[in-house]
Amino acid sequence: MTRRKLDPATAPALVLATHNAGKVREIEVLVAPFGFAVESAGALGLPEPVEDGTTFIENARIKAIAAATASGKPALADDSGIAVDALHGAPGIFSARWAGPGKDFGVAMDRVRSELDWRGHGSGASARFICALTLAWPDGHCEDFEGLVNGSLTFPPRGARGFGYDPIFVGEGMDQTFAEIDPAAKNAMSHRADAFRQLAAGCLNTYLDKTSSA
Repeated sequence: MTRRKLDPATAPALVLATHNAGKVREIEVLVAPFGFAVESAGALGLPEPVEDGTTFIENARIKAIAAATASGKPALADDSGIAVDALHGAPGIFSARWAGPGKDFGVAMDRVRSELDWRGHGSGASARFICALTLAWPDGHCEDFEGLVNGSLTFPPRGARGFGYDPIFVGEGMDQTFAEIDPAAKNAMSHRADAFRQLAAGCLNTYLDKTSSA
């Protein structure tokens, strides 16, 4: 499949379609080597669209298209969450909503634990982080990518270096939560990094080719 390319020489500014400071930090690190000037939807004062999709990709598209249309610049949106097998994939696309209107992920993690306890599960329950990334242009064209990382849950939450559900998620083969490990290590193996590697290969490889042959 041929992907539309994005080159900082012709599109130097890229809008990150999120108001989540944690996501902004992680995506900025991933985007930085490619030479784009990054602006967040939150910093630009763009409104948050209603996320009424039924999948991570549908919601990422909604956010990316809204930001690209409002800003007149290419926009990159992330929709991500945690899927717990014992909860039949919940909270899934509702991961942020489980944190309530105050976006308190302590509340969300308590709810996950309560739901698991009610079903006779607890620490060790299998789960995965899922991330959909959509790159949208002002003309409405979109390119979609999805990454994941498998792992399990641990209670009580541990660590203060991550955000969201990071304090209860232990990646496969690891013994520390995503909130305990070094942020650089997380960025190298997270669901967001997996999706971004696909995006870079599909939409930024023209730029990579230019730099490698220079």
